[in-house]
Amino acid sequence: MKIELKRLSEVKKSMIIELMNNQLVRRQMPLLTEYFNESMCDAFIATKEQLWAENGYGPWAFIVNGQFAGWGGLQPEKGEVDLALVLHPDYWGLGKFIYHQIIDKAFNEMQLKSVTVLFPPTRTRTKGLIRLGFKEDGELEIENRRFIRYRIENPNHNA
Repeated sequence: MKIELKRLSEVKKSMIIELMNNQLVRRQMPLLTEYFNESMCDAFIATKEQLWAENGYGPWAFIVNGQFAGWGGLQPEKGEVDLALVLHPDYWGLGKFIYHQIIDKAFNEMQLKSVTVLFPPTRTRTKGLIRLGFKEDGELEIENRRFIRYRIENPNHNA
């Protein structure tokens, strides 16, 4: 299996729109409250490209055996580096493998001290996240929605 990391701007917008409107995906994304249309997709891609321009990192499109599987990666969020991972349900079994690719870049290439993940309180299945080494680290609010922050520390970071 070949997994490529590409920029979101390299993916057909229709594929991103389909992913973002998938009901199983939407259940995991409380900030996505309305139908994700083409103009929203244009703004989404522009925002993610701006992250790359301003920070030198941002989310990728995940291409699995030539097919768009989802998007995610590292992005700034409230002064932290947050890890996002949004996969089409057909590819949910690859989440852990893709996570390891992202965390390897974060800790070994970028030498980040830590990475966070934000889950809405309704997402109660967190055992997998805990097994990866994340620890609950407070709460924060984004767009009037509450999130629980989980953090993983870089074991190789020199404090």
